Amino acid sequence: MTAPRTEADLEARLSEPDAATMEALAALEGDVIVLGAGGKMGPSLVRMVRRATLDTGRRILAVSRFSDPAVASALESAGVSVLRADLADPAAVASLPVVPNVLWLAGQKFGTSGDPVGTWTQNVVASTHAAERFAGARIVCFSTGNVYGRVALTSGGSRESDPLSPDGEYAASCIGRERVFESVARRTGSPLLLYRLFYANDLRYGVVTEIARQVLNGEPVALDTGHVNVIWQGDANRLALRALTVADTPAVALNVTGAIVPVREIAERVARYAGVTPHFAGEAGTDALVGNVDALGQRLPHTPLPLDTLCAWTVDWIRAGGRLLAKPTKFEVRDGRF
Repeated sequence: MTAPRTEADLEARLSEPDAATMEALAALEGDVIVLGAGGKMGPSLVRMVRRATLDTGRRILAVSRFSDPAVASALESAGVSVLRADLADPAAVASLPVVPNVLWLAGQKFGTSGDPVGTWTQNVVASTHAAERFAGARIVCFSTGNVYGRVALTSGGSRESDPLSPDGEYAASCIGRERVFESVARRTGSPLLLYRLFYANDLRYGVVTEIARQVLNGEPVALDTGHVNVIWQGDANRLALRALTVADTPAVALNVTGAIVPVREIAERVARYAGVTPHFAGEAGTDALVGNVDALGQRLPHTPLPLDTLCAWTVDWIRAGGRLLAKPTKFEVRDGRF
């Protein structure tokens, strides 16, 4: 496959449903609502739902403040019903139509160390409003691998059954988000899946993009955080929609990402494709924020975009001057302060 050359091409790749995604949505009845649809993953995820359900008569609703009006306009042009709402406002959430299939993407990570109140408002208070409003619906609640904290690499990565060990305000608030949805789901018998995502990669942002920029600029790649999980955002979008079919009562938690890979290996793959020499600093530690994906392979088997392809596409994107988002993953952070 050739690399995406334009943002329109990139968005088309990110929002392309595969056969399994289309089958999963066909097995569900009713409309679909995506809450927090204006963020990094939201627009392409919403487009994927629309593309997978064309000619079915379903409404696809996208809810966000939509601080960028162009995002809302583009979704409306794709046949999506756009609803502008502040999800931290209980009155705004109460006014939303109740539909049977819900994806909750809203939350705050960047800048959380300087705004703990805002972090808990977006990650916990807003979740409370939504969990109550959509009680009884089938819900996929986006969470994060940060709920586990760092683990020894010899463990093979955190498993869904492991105790949660938050490191910092952000991780603690994400556990709070999960507990809120679990509490309401338990009381109301709602099927719920906690979608613990580790490092989705769009060419405009992501761990691979950050490492590739350093390699191409001749900068040393720090190895202190020596291992990471990465997943192509198109794969993460497809898995999120398929996850609606495995939401259950009691709630199911699921790690969603790719295999654990050394940071050095990502840099070397990028350098090999780019024809340059990578430089490194530091030594890889014996622990990292990494997840085990055995359960994902059992519940939602899929064929991921190969890491070599992702690295090659990223190099081509950067060298062609493709737009980059100022949203660092901060995967290298080891003190929980984001």
